[in-house]
Amino acid sequence: MALPVLVLAVRWVMMIMGSDPRAVGLSAEPIDYTINYLGLWAIRFLILSLAITPLRTWARWSWLAPLRRPLGLWAFACALLHLSVYFLLDQLGSFSLLWESVAKHPFILLGMAAFTLLLPLALTSTRGAIRRIGARRWQALHRLVYLAAIFTAIHFILRVKGFQPEPWIYAGVAAVLLLVRALPTAWVRRA
Repeated sequence: MALPVLVLAVRWVMMIMGSDPRAVGLSAEPIDYTINYLGLWAIRFLILSLAITPLRTWARWSWLAPLRRPLGLWAFACALLHLSVYFLLDQLGSFSLLWESVAKHPFILLGMAAFTLLLPLALTSTRGAIRRIGARRWQALHRLVYLAAIFTAIHFILRVKGFQPEPWIYAGVAAVLLLVRALPTAWVRRA
């Protein structure tokens, strides 16, 4: 699961050591490329984590269960890196530049909202946190992932210029996964 971040890190090291950013796969705009790359992997990991329960239910692939938490944590890690690169490298760590960008591009606020929803999920992903919070409250808290997925999908759709199918495909997959969770479980198990 760390491979996408490792590949990105290797590309950055090669660029810092003098290679042309285009030659190492970072495009002519390495910061923009990195922001987009990390955001894309964040949504991929988020969707994969949401797919675990339906696959366990329908395909009876119980072996997938242990992957849900790591996938969710990788979604958070990529989102954290995505936001960090955006704030530190693109916005130069300036809150005034950040607020100007948010005013011009409201999709940034949706991305920050999604990240804010993922933060308590990452912080409470341990067994100890589940014991302290209680399983019922922990499950209720972790339902924030559904809202985070919606915000992430909208953030991605609004981020791209013009109509591009890729964000709509991710949004559609996320919508299907959320809809499947809303279906009565008796119907899901019979299918």
